[in-house]
Amino acid sequence: MWSFWSRDPTKDFGYEMQDIVSGDDKSIWILQNAKKKSSGELVSIFRYELKPSGDNHIDRAKNAVKRLKTLRHPSILTYSDKYVYVVTEHVVPLEQYLQSISDYTQQQRQLAISWGLLQVAKGLGFLINDCNLSHNNISMPSIYVNSGGVWRIAGLEYVCSNADDSYPVSKALSFQHKYTPPERVDQTRRQSGAKWSTDSWGLGCLIWEAFNGLLPETNKLKSMGRIPKSLSTPYTELISNNANSRLSPADFVTKCRAQNGFFKNNFIDSMLFLEEIQIKDTIEKNRFFTNLDNHLDSFPKDICKNKILPQLVTAFEFSAVGSAILGPLFKIGKSLEEEEYQKKIVPCVVKLFACKDRATRAKLLQQMETFINYIQPNVVNDSVFPHVCQGFLDSNPVIREQTVKCMLHMASKLNYHNLNEEIVKNFSRLQARDEEGGIRTNTTVCLGKIASHLHPQTRQTVLIPSFLRSMRDPFPPARIAGILALSATQNFYSLRECSTRVMPALCHLTMDPEKQVREQAFKALKGFVSKLEKVSEDPSLAEQMEADLNAAGSNVSSTLAASWAGWAVTSLASKFYRSKPSTTDQKANTSQTTANSTAKSDDNKSDADRPQTPHTPGIQKSESGDSQQDFDEEVWGSIDADSSQPNATTRKSLDGWDEEEVWEDDQEFNDETKETTKVTTNSAKVNSGDDFFDKFTNDSTPKSATNWSKTTAKPKDEFGETNDKPVINTTAATETEQQTQHKATAEQRRRNRNLAERKGAAKKGPMKLGAQRIT
Repeated sequence: MWSFWSRDPTKDFGYEMQDIVSGDDKSIWILQNAKKKSSGELVSIFRYELKPSGDNHIDRAKNAVKRLKTLRHPSILTYSDKYVYVVTEHVVPLEQYLQSISDYTQQQRQLAISWGLLQVAKGLGFLINDCNLSHNNISMPSIYVNSGGVWRIAGLEYVCSNADDSYPVSKALSFQHKYTPPERVDQTRRQSGAKWSTDSWGLGCLIWEAFNGLLPETNKLKSMGRIPKSLSTPYTELISNNANSRLSPADFVTKCRAQNGFFKNNFIDSMLFLEEIQIKDTIEKNRFFTNLDNHLDSFPKDICKNKILPQLVTAFEFSAVGSAILGPLFKIGKSLEEEEYQKKIVPCVVKLFACKDRATRAKLLQQMETFINYIQPNVVNDSVFPHVCQGFLDSNPVIREQTVKCMLHMASKLNYHNLNEEIVKNFSRLQARDEEGGIRTNTTVCLGKIASHLHPQTRQTVLIPSFLRSMRDPFPPARIAGILALSATQNFYSLRECSTRVMPALCHLTMDPEKQVREQAFKALKGFVSKLEKVSEDPSLAEQMEADLNAAGSNVSSTLAASWAGWAVTSLASKFYRSKPSTTDQKANTSQTTANSTAKSDDNKSDADRPQTPHTPGIQKSESGDSQQDFDEEVWGSIDADSSQPNATTRKSLDGWDEEEVWEDDQEFNDETKETTKVTTNSAKVNSGDDFFDKFTNDSTPKSATNWSKTTAKPKDEFGETNDKPVINTTAATETEQQTQHKATAEQRRRNRNLAERKGAAKKGPMKLGAQRIT
């Protein structure tokens, strides 16, 4: 029996008490941090303890508890004869919060204070008008701030009903007397005033303290201090000596929300919109999130992370906001710790990958680098990659382009099947079949960059055939990419492969019609020759040079690889395709169209039997393909819409392993190479659709018949840097000679294609990578 009466009432308390935050004479409560035992969630404990001296305010504490329960505030968990515990959300005193944001800019600090004062004023309006209560204790010590930067009203010890005429008992603590309004201090001047007069006075005191620190004495209220000018008039009306003329908290909000008012700014407008987002239509939401991304940098950091971000997540889960939410979501995510990012951002990202909206998919692929490191490998392989992989088959070139590029960031997290089978299969198909020269080029670049992640057996089977295929591409930058990729991955090839497979192919390109291709071919040949010379002089170096041949996860370490690695993929993919051509491009292509019309007609005849991805005529380049504006203006449509297009089914049926053009006989390659030394390489095709690298051709007047346009280009180094050396000049060709050359090229291509089709039809099974050719 005694054990029952003497047991500790806090024994079953569900919270673990931690350090004391505040316990001075500014409140009857001791604020203490605590942690919930079941979940580890941080909370705050307001603790009142009876004092042996008899200077007790238990009635005030119980009154505060009563009001908290009545107002549906957090409930009281444990009572005892000596202790009263009130558990609330995790908060800190306002004074401590204002000190913690001292590193904010003046604008951010003012925005944080404006948002807090708005919350307090609205809370007082609720108490006075809806609950018919008066707080009677508004000041800095009675305000606390949660992790989201929201100011919370506490200090409810003196709350009383407005229906009672009697003023509550005098303040128990001496420091509270300076917040007493004049009509309550001077008994001879006592006047009833409006029901909000006392709380309006307290709100004025709070405004003064928010900008100037704790109020030393009542007379200091007459000095504005650092209070902003836009707030000076409402503040003066709050601390009027005439109790009847004081501005009510509700009217204070209305006045400050008016045009040019203190509460009229982008930050508060955004916060209020988020609170009402469920009743907004789709157009309003999209416009809001687009503008929000531009304003986030000026908003208080803690409010962005702990208040705006949770509301964005809620909006994503319960509102059809689509891709518009991604911009602000990722921008705020940059300020999160890894654990917070995985908890708050990653679940949203994984869900968004299942979305069929093209704009959403494009933005996710663009931002892959920012979040992929926070996602666990099993989630990447099971929940993310299957959706990303669909982009290889998308009819939109931007989606295909971004899908290829994002493999750079995903490769290190992919399992054997996804990396060495799925990616290799799709890359093979894109290299051979994609109609966009830039995508074929980028596929080669990406394959070279992820080579170190591939399985050694896959590297030996795939790399050389893939890069040699790129070196036969009619698009000059694709040929350059193949050369550079071979150089960058040279440590993955045996010395015999270098001498018997790589170098002969490079020799063909030393006679390429494009000077930049020839230059890169010579550089690569010098590197491989130097490597073989060293081994010839010292055979013991052979083992060292082939050390990475069968090593898993090897890093590219060659000298040539270092320079090639600096060639960013974005430099190749910086120009995406638009549905409408610009006036300049139309004029530039007018003269070219006449000269190439015959060759194009022949190409169309020979290509008629090949399945083609729908290609929008008259496409033009966009100077900033990755820009936010381009994605917002693009009419993307749904990914599912591809299934209704006839060519989409054909595209999906092509797995890239049994294509008639994937593997060409050496003799065909030799014949085509010889032919291209006489004529320009597929100039009509490059200019008609792949203007990806027209930087080479738009700088000067016609001088050479080797260019694929009628202007002489200034040569550039590895895609971007202008070289002052003149482009190679050959004998000027007349218009008739050019037409004859184009016809010859088209006829040769048609004969090669027909031969490949006949041989492909004779095959009994799919030609796998690395299979021997039978002649």
